[in-house]
Amino acid sequence: MADKSTNVSQPRDYKLIVEKDVQIPLRDGTLLYGDVFRPDGGEERFPVIMNIGPYMKDKLWVPPPDLEEKPNPYMNWETVNPLWWCPRGYALLRVDTRGSGKSPGKSDPSSYQEALDAYDCIEWVAKRPWCNGNVGTCGISYHAAFQWRVAGLQPPSLKAIMPWEGRADQYRDQAYHGGIFAIGFIARWANNNTALHLLGKPRAYNPDSFDNNLLWNYMRNSLDSEYWRKNSARWDRITVPVYSVGNWGGSSMHLRGNTEAYLCAASQNKKLRIHSGTHYHPFHSEEGRIDQLRWFDHWLKGMATGIMDEPPVKLEIRTGGSRKPYPVRFEDDWPIPRTQWTKFFLRIDRAGSEDPKAVEGELTRTAPQKLEKVSYRQSAPSRPGTMPRGVSFETPPMTEDTEVTGPIVLNLWVSSTGEDMDIFATLRNIGPDGKDLYEVGQQDEPLQCVTKGWLRASHRKLDPEKSFPYRPYHAHDERWWLKPGEVVECQVEIWPTSMVFRKGHKLRLDISPADGVGTQHFTHFHADYNAGAESTIHAGGDKQSYLLLPIIPPK
Repeated sequence: MADKSTNVSQPRDYKLIVEKDVQIPLRDGTLLYGDVFRPDGGEERFPVIMNIGPYMKDKLWVPPPDLEEKPNPYMNWETVNPLWWCPRGYALLRVDTRGSGKSPGKSDPSSYQEALDAYDCIEWVAKRPWCNGNVGTCGISYHAAFQWRVAGLQPPSLKAIMPWEGRADQYRDQAYHGGIFAIGFIARWANNNTALHLLGKPRAYNPDSFDNNLLWNYMRNSLDSEYWRKNSARWDRITVPVYSVGNWGGSSMHLRGNTEAYLCAASQNKKLRIHSGTHYHPFHSEEGRIDQLRWFDHWLKGMATGIMDEPPVKLEIRTGGSRKPYPVRFEDDWPIPRTQWTKFFLRIDRAGSEDPKAVEGELTRTAPQKLEKVSYRQSAPSRPGTMPRGVSFETPPMTEDTEVTGPIVLNLWVSSTGEDMDIFATLRNIGPDGKDLYEVGQQDEPLQCVTKGWLRASHRKLDPEKSFPYRPYHAHDERWWLKPGEVVECQVEIWPTSMVFRKGHKLRLDISPADGVGTQHFTHFHADYNAGAESTIHAGGDKQSYLLLPIIPPK
């Protein structure tokens, strides 16, 4: 059956060649092990899509029954499917990174060393007699994040990358949200992968695998430094064509990397796509695969697929509450050029309450003339199942459908009786019935928020060279402790989103001392800097606190 898009490689009846446990020599003498899947084309030469990661190339992924790509013996988590790509004239290379799966060596996930190894794997496979010398990279999450690092090393045979939902700044995107350690995901990830390597089948051939002290290293390096920079994207060094693909539901780890890539990478040829849905359904959908194929056909085969003739930004515009994909709209740039940057000021109307449905004030387009304040207790180190209450603000019901698409800033004046203050900001879509509209989370769970942002007040220092009015960039290189009662200004980076707040709906802003609704497993660790302190938000007069929203008028 031919693909719906005719200007792409069509499937042919190639015989599939599978080469297991191929040895790949690295520059330091280490051997990594990989699997090659390629079409048997005789004298024909094919481009390659390459991946490297710790999820064990031999571990079969059994997809959910509603995935558009059906199960087969070659499916592997977060990577492309050989039975779809090889008939279309592509070879695939999957590599176990050092100290994982069948590859020996010291485990060092998401590291500079891994980027060097990926470079060597790309150049090795490009020289195979069946390869046309062009290599691309494509994959989800971990298999997206490695692409930023290896692209910065500029391997000559790497011709295009497609990081699909991939964090890029290990400090800001994954480990420390606003300077607050995001312990929930990384601890679970590290422990699960250690268990899979040491307690599962791989122990028979690699008993010392996944020994990396990752959690200790992450906590030891609690400020930004060269430790994090060498393990993160270096945007000025990424010049290869980039198709950066994000997910609105990935607002706690990956999405920031995808939008930062489009903003900051030095590549002349950049595209940005942001969709909704789970972490894996869009990647394996027919629509998603055709986007991937059009991109790589253009850059690896020189085919005229038309993908570079389209506007560079492709966005699903969410209208709230759907479990199905939303309509797609093309734009000329990111942020959207016709954005109306609009301040919604915090007006404090009443004292704080322990009622989770309480609203302490309004989000209004008119700056309050009178300075008011509202206080709440900072949480002690978090306990399972607890959700400390802060304060909330709501807009009046929307008088018309109002689209918010782009990055967001919460400018907040705060003080504390302690030496620090954790700020957790959650945006929600409240329907006329007073209930949240839910979106689809990364693991197909109902997600009770639109987007989130975080900042530890002692990390409020900005890097002026890297900050934009709509996206503050915090230095995270020193702590500016609070003095009791001192009022300071904090600019909280709230991760980008897209939502049309329908007529009659309200936008709700929760400001809390700890993880609020819609957190999923991206929970945070609270140090004892601010335990038991009273936190105060100031708004009005000469201390205007506001939410800067990207309002999008119709085209």
